[in-house]
Amino acid sequence: MQALILAAGYGRRLYPLTKEYPKPLLKIKDKPIVDYIIFKLSKIKEIKKIYLITNNKFFSYFQKWKKERKFNKPLILINDLTSSYSQRLGALADINFAIKRKRIKDDLLIIGGDNLFDEGLEGFVSYTKKKKRHFVIGLYRLKDKAEARHYGVVRIDGEGKIVDFKEKPKKPFSNLICMCLYYFPKEKFFLLDNYLRDKENLSDATGNFIAWLYSKQKIYSYIFKGIWYDIGGYKFFKEANRLFLDKGGAR
Repeated sequence: MQALILAAGYGRRLYPLTKEYPKPLLKIKDKPIVDYIIFKLSKIKEIKKIYLITNNKFFSYFQKWKKERKFNKPLILINDLTSSYSQRLGALADINFAIKRKRIKDDLLIIGGDNLFDEGLEGFVSYTKKKKRHFVIGLYRLKDKAEARHYGVVRIDGEGKIVDFKEKPKKPFSNLICMCLYYFPKEKFFLLDNYLRDKENLSDATGNFIAWLYSKQKIYSYIFKGIWYDIGGYKFFKEANRLFLDKGGAR
């Protein structure tokens, strides 16, 4: 298994903080957000290599960040060659770009570079082994169902299989939401190609891919507990700095 961190966004909801600086390198407590992610990935023995895809505008920032750290697994930076928001590839195209550019032929754990949570990844990876040749997505249960309208909302059956999915519904039918954490088995990479080639699929959000996919393939889920933040805007950035517990897998 290999891992891919998505860090090619332009963080417009956090301007001016991220106008000239990448969001995954913003600090929560005393560490960049991406450091928390790397720490979790570094503890998973199944993961042999970590990729981080960013854009040309912020590539040098990640090069500097990488030089200042030591990793216990190979870490490879990927430049998606875009330099502005208008040029952005989007999350799905970035995943596809990384797979093809680096000729990735192993199962892939994909995680958003602004994902902040205190549970480790051991349980998630263990669960993917049980569902070996199927997609698995990380879920989180919000306390306030109304807040789910900002995310991809899912309904699951007794086996944890996705039976319904809506991207940012106005009236959420569940408080279970996607975390931007995915397990893609290598045999299923072609489905990403199929989705991106279909001109009817105008959205490049990962949630829209899941909405397209769940009626065609079995997608299983793993529910994370504890603290989770999607550092999208100032509200969650400030709240995470105030409340995020630097313990266990969050160190």
